[in-house]
Amino acid sequence: MRQAAVFTDAALRRVLEVIDRRRPATQLRSLLAPNLVDAVLSVSEAVAGRHGTAVLHRVRLQPVGSSDTAAEVFGSYRRGDRIHAIACRVERVTAGGGGRWLVVALHIG
Repeated sequence: MRQAAVFTDAALRRVLEVIDRRRPATQLRSLLAPNLVDAVLSVSEAVAGRHGTAVLHRVRLQPVGSSDTAAEVFGSYRRGDRIHAIACRVERVTAGGGGRWLVVALHIG
């Protein structure tokens, strides 16, 4: 689960940077399921430039079941004086014989 935690921390930071338009959305394509990239872009249009920059504050990870192939993640981020919730599910996907982590569900509060 350590690899999942490192991956998730980096992925959520990138998501927040894309929402704030500090990073191009193309950098999310290898980290998020395809339908989630479009969702992040729509959030970006509604939120960017309001109330300061988003900063990931805390992230906790909990394995799903007894396998090391999925985890539920919850945490918080700060934007200005407010603290918001963020949550996702990550799964290990196998492509070409190797495994990599992918965000398959995302909720930004």
